[in-house]
Amino acid sequence: MNETLKRALSGAVYIILLIASIRYSTDSFFLLFGIFLLIAVYEFCLLVKLNVIFPFILATALYSLAYQYHLDRTYDQILLFIALLSTVRCIFFLFDDNKVDFNIFQKYFYLVGYIVLPFIFITKIPFGIKGYNPKIIISIFILIWTNDTFAYIVGKSIGKNKLFEKISPKKTIEGFLGGVVFTIIASLLISEYYIDGAHSVWVNIAIIAAIFGTVGDLVESKFKRVAGVKDSGAIMPGHGGVLDRLDSIIFVAPIVFLLYQILYYVS
Repeated sequence: MNETLKRALSGAVYIILLIASIRYSTDSFFLLFGIFLLIAVYEFCLLVKLNVIFPFILATALYSLAYQYHLDRTYDQILLFIALLSTVRCIFFLFDDNKVDFNIFQKYFYLVGYIVLPFIFITKIPFGIKGYNPKIIISIFILIWTNDTFAYIVGKSIGKNKLFEKISPKKTIEGFLGGVVFTIIASLLISEYYIDGAHSVWVNIAIIAAIFGTVGDLVESKFKRVAGVKDSGAIMPGHGGVLDRLDSIIFVAPIVFLLYQILYYVS
């Protein structure tokens, strides 16, 4: 099969499965991302050379607890603090030019903070004041896809200055800025025609999606570069693994959830 056609079909199946599961029910939503989580844990363990048995048990336990206590604010804030620590550490890791040799503590710290907790926050984000609203998480995915698409188009058309050449040679500053602009435009359209919400809130989410989505892609690329592999897995023909598809959202989710907490206390 033609590689472009294979990639298109694989991507279409992924998007249909994602949107259908999110919209159908909270159970199907939690189930899908629980499956994604376990695949992502497996892929990450391969990248950092970590035995997968205990990480599976740990991820399942934390995800199950999050499902049970998904409206407990104190529990959420503890998880958010750990996730934000991991986010900061991942950014330092991205800019660290020294040879990387993870010890067992670092492997588990990244496993929990970089992989498991972001999946938990993905499942918390759609729960607003009025309960489960699938449009919230679908809108965030749309913003991330918009950023990826227009960063590629603008970068390919007019990109000259490399953004982070040693990690991702094809990314350009022009493409990054183009992605930010078009993602903000998409957020205004979403908040006007798709979901009830203040334009300012969705513009902030768009900026988070564009900036941290790009950083998340770079961080995952750094993990792959350290491991010496091109893709995190091969479950999606033409696209790689689950981490390759969700590297942006897992970096964006904790920051969006932090925005939620700020808005909650301000309001």
